[in-house]
Amino acid sequence: MPTDPSFEGKCIIITGGGGNFGRDGCLFFVERGAKVAALDKNDTALQETISFVKEKIPDATIFHYACDVTDVSSVEKAIDDAANSLGRIDMLWNNAGYQGQIKPTLEYDPVDFALVMNINVTGMFIVLQAVAKKMVEQGPGETLYSIVNTSSVAGLRGTPAMVAYASSKAAVLAMTVSTSKDLAPHGIRVNAVSPALIGPGYMWDRQNELHAQSGSPYFATDPEIVAQNKLSGVPLKRLGSVTEVIQAVAFLLSEQASYSTGTNLVIDGGMSSGLRC
Repeated sequence: MPTDPSFEGKCIIITGGGGNFGRDGCLFFVERGAKVAALDKNDTALQETISFVKEKIPDATIFHYACDVTDVSSVEKAIDDAANSLGRIDMLWNNAGYQGQIKPTLEYDPVDFALVMNINVTGMFIVLQAVAKKMVEQGPGETLYSIVNTSSVAGLRGTPAMVAYASSKAAVLAMTVSTSKDLAPHGIRVNAVSPALIGPGYMWDRQNELHAQSGSPYFATDPEIVAQNKLSGVPLKRLGSVTEVIQAVAFLLSEQASYSTGTNLVIDGGMSSGLRC
């Protein structure tokens, strides 16, 4: 695959690098000539990401750092190490997250609620702040620096039986807007993506199973019927793909979106039309 001028030679941090989205994202950007540092709490998963990328592109410039996004010192060390290895940081895909329990509000464990918020909100802020500080320290770049936060349509629609996850992703949208204003004077753009109904695969199947088991009146007790009902609410009548999410992230990171900051790009086949912000 030929390199892409938007990413050739660019240095990109990707959190959640051991997960499905992060792993495919690492390959996507390396294929286009970027240098990538993958961060994740799960070092084994990170090793698998590196092997996955290197198998397809043996000379890929990709580094990996295990860190806990909820721990400031852990994140700062990982960002410092990544910046030293990459030479600089131009872009961040702030993608690490935790789904949490799928249970109705009256049954939801407050301890898990706090954990979801700590990872998805506080953790995302810690990474964003550490990277933004590094960008400011580097001084003005040839183009504007760029950050993309992973939110979710759950933050727009308030998905039943997912109160913690939905709340955390709504907070990510507010964080995106607020930080975009604070960081604009420093030449840093901040945007968000909000996917929904991405599949097929393990994550799609497992979420339908958990919704079916949740006891919520909004979901059938058969996972296959849950899946069918979800798809019936999508105007495009199909699932989205991981690649389509990554392409949206790439657009917002690139200079093609150079006049966009504080915005949220929804990837959901039209499911949440009218609820976007």
